[in-house]
Amino acid sequence: MPETLSNQAFPFPTAESGAGKIRRMTTAAAIYERLHADIVALKMPPGMPLQEKRIAEEFGVSRTPVREALLRLSEGGLVDIYPQSGTVVSRVPVSAIPEAVVVRKALEGTTVESAAAHATAEDVARLDAIIGRQKAHAAVNNASSFHEEDEAFHEAIAAIAGYPGIWTILKTVKVQIDRARRLTLPVLGRMDNVVGEHVTIRDAIAAHDVAAAREAMIHHLSAVIPDVAELRARYPDYFC
Repeated sequence: MPETLSNQAFPFPTAESGAGKIRRMTTAAAIYERLHADIVALKMPPGMPLQEKRIAEEFGVSRTPVREALLRLSEGGLVDIYPQSGTVVSRVPVSAIPEAVVVRKALEGTTVESAAAHATAEDVARLDAIIGRQKAHAAVNNASSFHEEDEAFHEAIAAIAGYPGIWTILKTVKVQIDRARRLTLPVLGRMDNVVGEHVTIRDAIAAHDVAAAREAMIHHLSAVIPDVAELRARYPDYFC
C-alpha cells in the first residue's frame, strides 16, 4: 500500500503571547491525527519505516513536533521506536484483539440498549441516513468511506443513548481491531453483510425492543471481528 503523507498547511495561532508553545503543540496534534488516520487505514502498513526528517519536511515543520507525535503514537501502540535504529509502524498485536472485543461488546451492548429505550423519530432518521450512505459506498466498493460511515453509525448510537463519551473510549480500545478489519472489508459481500446487520440493529432501536437491539449488536460485533488466524496467514508481516 502506498506511503502517503499530507503536506497541507495547518492553521496556527498568531497571538504573540505564548504563540511558540501553542504553535508547537498544535502542529504536533495535527501531525498525530494525520499519521494516526493513515496507520489505521493501512495507508501506512505495519512494518513501514517512518523518518522524522522526511515527515518534518513534508509538513513543513521542525522535527520537534514530529517527535512528539511519534511518541504519542508509540504510547497508543501504533508505532515502535527503536533508539539508534529508527521508527516503524507497529505490527498488529494479535494478543490485544480478544480483550478489545470483550470491552466493545460490553460497552456497545449498553449503549444500544439505552438507544433502543430512548430513540426518537429523528434519531432513527439519523441512522437511516448513515445506512443510506453506507449502501452507496458499498455499491461502488469504496471501503474507506464505508468504514467512516460504519464509525458514524456506532458513534450515533452512543450519542442517542446519551453516552457519547463511551465512543471516545472505544475509539482507543478498538484501534487494533480497526486495523485488522481494514483487511477484511474488500472481501466480496462483506460490506453488504455489515449493512444488513446495521439495518437489523436500526429496526430494533426503532421498535424500542431493548433485548433485540442488544442481541443484534452482539451478533454484529461478533461478525465484524476478523478471523485473525486467516488474516495472519495471508499477511504474516502485518501481525505479531
